[in-house]
Amino acid sequence: MDIRELRSFVKVAHAGGFSRAARELFIAQPALSRQIAKLEEQLQVELFNRHGRGVELTAAGSRLLERAEVMLRYMEETTDHVRNSAIEERGHLAIGLPPSIGATVGPQLIGRFRERWPKASLHALEGQSTSLQEWLLSGRIEVALVYNQPLLEAFDVRPLFSERMILVGPPEEVSRSVRIGALSEYPLILPGLPHSNRRLVEQVAVQNGVQLNIIFEVDSVGLTKKLVSEGMGYSIIAHAAVQEDISKGLLVGHPIERPGIRSTVSMTTLRDRRLSRLALSWEKIVLETLEELVTVGAWADATHWLVREASQ
Repeated sequence: MDIRELRSFVKVAHAGGFSRAARELFIAQPALSRQIAKLEEQLQVELFNRHGRGVELTAAGSRLLERAEVMLRYMEETTDHVRNSAIEERGHLAIGLPPSIGATVGPQLIGRFRERWPKASLHALEGQSTSLQEWLLSGRIEVALVYNQPLLEAFDVRPLFSERMILVGPPEEVSRSVRIGALSEYPLILPGLPHSNRRLVEQVAVQNGVQLNIIFEVDSVGLTKKLVSEGMGYSIIAHAAVQEDISKGLLVGHPIERPGIRSTVSMTTLRDRRLSRLALSWEKIVLETLEELVTVGAWADATHWLVREASQ
């Protein structure tokens, strides 16, 4: 019993006769009759009662029709699923990353995506949180990792981890703890508004009555670190973004205390947009990679994983 015979059987049952079914199937009536006869021989039952006006299903034929329609529908769904999967494997995904995440863990994320979807194309856009939000709204990207994402109705926001922000100084200094109130004593190089980290630092400063001394506004993390390393000022940056520089002796990190400043990284998508299979796979890769880094990896000392707590 093959799929062609089942299709022919269903067509005859619905048409009520061999002549009409043969026309709809675009085959000769004798060939159709032979297919049905072969099917009856295989099953060792009669499927149709033949009469002058056409054919009627026997009891066995009715039972087969019920099963055959389910089988054919499942075959069609399976075909569509496989074809769609093949198309999507060769599909395209656009994602957004903040510069600090892109520089530190971007290659690892993209490498894992490549292993999972070798035929798919990936466009990674790097930008500040405000730009990432605009790109999500315009449909330019499907998924973004965003720092300190405000809760807006248009977005689904899933906090992933929080990380300690530190005061970063030139390499000749000795690391020491700095109270929040003492930040006013440091000439700061911070990104301009509405940068998410700038908003966060300003908010904490206002809450603690601190007047910040901002000498330069620089949105580039790389340029900011270069200026700090040359002794032109200090900055307040997420620990993960400067961890490697500190370990190489290019910068010095001063912990901020009483209170500390913590930045939150969230997975952000557009609420009304259904994610593609590639986007869902990217989310899973991001979750697995970041959880490992935050809980047992290089970021464990300065970060705190939030996903498990949010699900409890």
